Amino acid sequence: MIYLISFCLGLSIMLFVWQFAMVIDRVPTENRVWRDKPALGFQIVWPLIQLFDHYGSRVYSTGQHDVVSLRLNEAGQEFTLTSGQFIASKLVSATIIASLTICCLRVFESSLYVLILVTAVWGYLYPDLWIKRVIVARKRKMDRDLPFYLDVVTLAIESGSNLTGALTQAVQKAPDSPLRHEFNRVLRDIRAGKPRADALRELSDRAGNKSLSSVLSGMIQAERSGASLGPVMRSQATQLRSARFATAEKRAMEAPVRLLAPLVLFIFPTTFIVLGFLVLSKMLQQDIISWAPMTWAYTWPG
Repeated sequence: MIYLISFCLGLSIMLFVWQFAMVIDRVPTENRVWRDKPALGFQIVWPLIQLFDHYGSRVYSTGQHDVVSLRLNEAGQEFTLTSGQFIASKLVSATIIASLTICCLRVFESSLYVLILVTAVWGYLYPDLWIKRVIVARKRKMDRDLPFYLDVVTLAIESGSNLTGALTQAVQKAPDSPLRHEFNRVLRDIRAGKPRADALRELSDRAGNKSLSSVLSGMIQAERSGASLGPVMRSQATQLRSARFATAEKRAMEAPVRLLAPLVLFIFPTTFIVLGFLVLSKMLQQDIISWAPMTWAYTWPG
């Protein structure tokens, strides 16, 4: 009887492993020669992302995939991840975090099973938080580098170059940054035969940056109306610098308000504890306070 049970158990395990291997074998391999390398967290669980992408992301609607694609474009990750892979990363993150929570509950013999749901939801939302942080950092870099590009474009145009040549000079002179990648992509689209206005308009839709969209709209309008681009670019560069200084002043004025919470919660209590300990020690040494438990605690372990 024991041999029969062992045989059935081994056969079940073998069938399970065989079925799991068949499921993995059906996942198509992706050609990533033309794609960028994903972030380290995605690389660690990339086989699971491909597995969940093949079987799980198809349950999402086309509209949800379009929304994810727009966010990937704003984050500059459109050549790194597809919408299905990003959705699969959310499912993988939720599964891994929930599994780790179950293991911890088993180790500590806890019955707080609601933590499984809480951590699973947090794991599902973590990729969204990550890509939101990437989008914000990318837009800040664009706002910081945009005045330099406008200065180079203005100087090139005033020296007799056209807009495409001015953008080429700006890309060649500028350091590596998200804005350089975007303008380089615009130049590739123009060389491929796309109209310059359409390439600039696609950049505006892709970046999702208000300052950049305003500048590109000015370029397109000036080119369409036949106006001189030099004065337009120079005035926009001056306006962007003024906006940057105003933003810096606003953040400097908000700094004391943001520091108030850490001061009240951490620094002030620590200061009061240190000062209170010194005052209490002086009072105990001068026998102003003679409460036995406090005296014992002060002289312990002596």
